[in-house]
Amino acid sequence: MRTVTLGVSSVEETQKQLAAAFQGEQVGEFISFATVELLWKVLTTKRWNILQAMAGQGEMTIREIGRRVGRDVKAVHGDVQDLLLAGVLNRVESGRVLFPYDAVRVDFTLRAAA
Repeated sequence: MRTVTLGVSSVEETQKQLAAAFQGEQVGEFISFATVELLWKVLTTKRWNILQAMAGQGEMTIREIGRRVGRDVKAVHGDVQDLLLAGVLNRVESGRVLFPYDAVRVDFTLRAAA
């Protein structure tokens, strides 16, 4: 089972993870966002529904995604484009869309305001 961790990390933290991976350490699969606000802006409720419908399902057309989430194809197309731009989804050679993970984990720390 492939699990991706969505989280918030600085450029420095991301570089440390990358360096560890190049050293042969198992670091897992990550998609990082610069801020919690950006994470929630990209991953709206409707986009979460898309990820849930696509997890572990292989390549899909936008029409199929729309059918699975019960939404208009045009609206789903916009959300899919935003998820592609954010690097959460991949477009494959056939033109279909892929979420190559079976599960999603969200990881960030909320700290007291300074």
